[in-house]
Amino acid sequence: MRRVVRNVTVVVIQNVEVPQIMKIYTKTGDDGSTSLFGGRRVSKTDPQVEAYGSADELSSLLGMIVAEVNSSFTKKLLSTCQKDLYRIMAALSGAKINPNFLKKEINLFEQVIDNLSLGLSELKGFILPQGNRAAALTHFARAVCRRCERETIRYYQSHQQPARRQKKLIVCYLNRLSDLLFILARSLSKNKEVVV
Repeated sequence: MRRVVRNVTVVVIQNVEVPQIMKIYTKTGDDGSTSLFGGRRVSKTDPQVEAYGSADELSSLLGMIVAEVNSSFTKKLLSTCQKDLYRIMAALSGAKINPNFLKKEINLFEQVIDNLSLGLSELKGFILPQGNRAAALTHFARAVCRRCERETIRYYQSHQQPARRQKKLIVCYLNRLSDLLFILARSLSKNKEVVV
C-alpha cells in the first residue's frame, strides 16, 4: 500500500511504514550502459566510465584510510582529496569543471611530501606494501591512484580532445596524489618497512 505524507511517498511493508524518498535503482543500466553528464549513454566499459569509476574507487579507499588514522591533519587532507575526486569525476563524466583549483592542491601535496620525507629513512630499495592496516591501505590506494591515472590518460587519448588544461591538471593531480600516498604509507608504517 502507498500513501503520501507531506510530499513523501510512504510504502507499507509488513505493517511498517517506510518512507520512499528516492529509488536507488533505475533499471536503465540493465543493458550494460550508463549515462554521462548531459544524458548521452555509453557502455559501462567505455574508457570514460573506467576513468571516473577508478576515481570513485580511489575515493572509497581514501575513506577507509580516514577511518583508520588518528591524525586530524591526515583525516582532513584525505577528506579534501575525496572532495577533489568528486569534482574530477564530474569533469571526467563530461561536466564543465574549471580544473584550476587543482593547482593549489598539487602545491599542497608537494609541501606535505617534502615535510613527511624529512622524517623518513633513505629509500634503498623497493618497499613491500605491508605494515599496519593504515599503511597497507594507503599502499593499496596508491596503486589504485596509479590505475586511475592510466585510465584517465587512456580516456583522453581515445576520445574527443577536451581542453588541454583540464587534461594536464587532472593527470598531474593524480600523479602527485600517488606520490603523496606513497610517502604517507611510509610514514604510517612507523619505520617497520620491508625492503627488497
